[in-house]
Amino acid sequence: MHTPEELLAAAQGSPAAVAVHDRQAWVDLYADAGEVNDPVGSRPHRGREAIERFYDTFIAPNTIEFHFESEAVSGMSVVRDLSLVTVMSTGARLEVPMHLRYDFVEENGTLKIARLAAHWELATMIGQLLRAGIPGLVASAKLTPQLIGNQGLSGAMGFLGGFRGVGSKGKTVAEHELRALHRPADGADVSAEELRRARFRKWIAAGRTVSVSAEFDSGPGIVFVEFTQRALQVETITVFRTHPV
Repeated sequence: MHTPEELLAAAQGSPAAVAVHDRQAWVDLYADAGEVNDPVGSRPHRGREAIERFYDTFIAPNTIEFHFESEAVSGMSVVRDLSLVTVMSTGARLEVPMHLRYDFVEENGTLKIARLAAHWELATMIGQLLRAGIPGLVASAKLTPQLIGNQGLSGAMGFLGGFRGVGSKGKTVAEHELRALHRPADGADVSAEELRRARFRKWIAAGRTVSVSAEFDSGPGIVFVEFTQRALQVETITVFRTHPV
């Protein structure tokens, strides 16, 4: 068993390595069969070589800052509510609302990331890039050859899969389900009544998931609403109680 402090320290290794552009340290955080799903909805990057290519494409050329609001530990998972500020090589500045989930495993006695799920909206990021003037246009022109050069045409198409998902309709359905809920959700001990009374903000639709920051009677949290693969039908609702960072 690992303590919450150990899990939080393991999760913090990711932004720490990003801040100093330490490629090896960042890649070494992942299990042998680890996965980066960033953004959720795009094709996941599985295994060391794929994760290295992800780093080379999206982290190495940019300056990235993590602005954490709250976080939670549940079992072997760490969930964080944050915004990510990226300054691209051309000077274009993007600020993207995000929910992060790290799922850990123990490998050779060390905590490793089995899966990183980054919930953010690709369309929002692209919109900011296009509104960033000349630096944004130049960054857009550079991103496509970087993507294809590091990950091939198939990888580029996999990334663009991040545009697909439940979208605004999913957010509407998710809010209706949360307001009408009459059974406890999975995860944190939050009653259906408390969930119905919660104040929601920062709705994010990524792939088949809608995540939302919540303020319960007892404090902040993050709710993940998962939809079935073939219909706009809610499959699971999971709640994490968080505490301010």
